[in-house]
Amino acid sequence: MDQRPLGLLTIHVKRGINLAIRDHRSSDPYIVITVADQTLKTRVVKKNCNPVWNEEMTVAIKDPNVPIRLTVFDWDKFTGDDKMGDANLDIKPYLESLKMGMELLRLPNGCAIKRVQPSRDNCLSDESSIVWNNGKITQDMILRLNNVECGEIEIMLEWHEGAGCRGITSKGVGGSSST
Repeated sequence: MDQRPLGLLTIHVKRGINLAIRDHRSSDPYIVITVADQTLKTRVVKKNCNPVWNEEMTVAIKDPNVPIRLTVFDWDKFTGDDKMGDANLDIKPYLESLKMGMELLRLPNGCAIKRVQPSRDNCLSDESSIVWNNGKITQDMILRLNNVECGEIEIMLEWHEGAGCRGITSKGVGGSSST
């Protein structure tokens, strides 16, 4: 079996919205992203239930069926960090859009390729559009956190195929250039 990744998925972690309070009046949130054997972590934003991270994290995708999990934690200096919810990221609709390949070149900038509705199978809190823009396909999402009383995370997905990747698109269309 080919062990090379299909490609690289950049997750732009934008911000948290109305995250749960885990300290006296606020929280010190950070996000951990796990996929297979990869774990990435954002910086801690002190005393903020509406943190702005604006961080990019890139994971190698070998199998699109392996779940991508975002877990929000409250950093604590002296005790264990408190969990503030989690969300599974469903990238299958996004990957399906990437397979359109050369057909995308005819689309105007800003064109929505697909709209994904919230369902029990995804953690979307609102409709999410997969968009063709400047030679790339991106997907903005607001994820509703599970296992917590409140909170959402805003992210954007972007696909890259580089040397050593098996590829999912035709002739590199669909976000092969880096930002």
